[in-house]
Amino acid sequence: MSSQRFQALDVFRGLTICFMIIVNTGGDEYTFAPLLHANWHGFTPTDLVFPSFLFAVGNAMSFVLPKWESLPTSKVVLKILKRTFLIFLLGFLMYWFPFVDHTANGWVFRPFDHTRILGVLQRIGLCYGIASLMVYFLKPKWVFGITLFILVAYKWVMSAYGDFTLEGNAALKFDLWLMGPNHLYHGEGIAFDPEGVLSTFPAIGNVVFGYFAGIYIQQKGKSFEGLTHLLLAGAACITLAYFWDSSFPINKKLWTSSFVLYTVGIDLMIISAIIYLVDIRQKNKYAWFFETVGKNPLFIYLLSEVGVILMWTIKVGDLPLYRWIFLNVFSYLGHYWASLAFALWWMLTCWLAGWWMDKKKWYVRV
Repeated sequence: MSSQRFQALDVFRGLTICFMIIVNTGGDEYTFAPLLHANWHGFTPTDLVFPSFLFAVGNAMSFVLPKWESLPTSKVVLKILKRTFLIFLLGFLMYWFPFVDHTANGWVFRPFDHTRILGVLQRIGLCYGIASLMVYFLKPKWVFGITLFILVAYKWVMSAYGDFTLEGNAALKFDLWLMGPNHLYHGEGIAFDPEGVLSTFPAIGNVVFGYFAGIYIQQKGKSFEGLTHLLLAGAACITLAYFWDSSFPINKKLWTSSFVLYTVGIDLMIISAIIYLVDIRQKNKYAWFFETVGKNPLFIYLLSEVGVILMWTIKVGDLPLYRWIFLNVFSYLGHYWASLAFALWWMLTCWLAGWWMDKKKWYVRV
């Protein structure tokens, strides 16, 4: 396995994290449409960010699996479970952070019974854990077959026990029954978690398909034949997703099976393009920018989210630091451009932290 292949993966991960920070950090309510999630059914470039990170997780798994073959089964399972737990815990603590709220009576402890349980990192941890156990214990044909079964079964469950609306979908009903409204996300106007329990199952597919893509890249990734096959597989996934969209709409917040196929198809094309430029054409002059972030993706993501939370918590006069920076530094550009400039500034700030860590050879592994 050459370092170039790892470089292509680092570039893919870094590109994903940089875009994730940008779309998560608009400086105001005015944001360019491509940097917003689709309201419900449909797709925007922003909707590609999260599934791409899961795809990268699966891709990285394909490089780690050979190292597991020389280890005892108990040690491998412990590694998988430990990493799953730590990623889940970090995500939960991030949503609970800073553990206090400022009220008219001063600072009060943020109660656990009103804390969101699931979220982005929690889904990453769960999908990583389940997918890792599948690829470790099962033959590839069984992993592939089970993944397809999950995608089909999810469509059946969603159709049989609800509809595809925000208020009436089966994923919401299951989460309300299991966790109650106080532990769900409320950003949609009601208690609804886009990273809920039921919708996590099809997301496993993004990791599994990323894993299979990684295996294939290691075998034929540097050949034109291999890249052609990846591009054709990507086109096939996108085509199937469009056909399935008529009965099971592409929807990021429900993480529909058609959404899985659609995003996997796009990711296959993107990773093919990166490999072509970095590996085959050796056009890697600027690859270092994204590679820097890709070497510490989890840490940089946590830094970006915790930093934003702190900026909303710290006050400058009567304003949160977040709003103060936006109004005093960026607002002169006009609403939309100021929002983009703020997001780019924060992404570059996090990138500098990643650059400094890379310079010091500090790589955070969970």
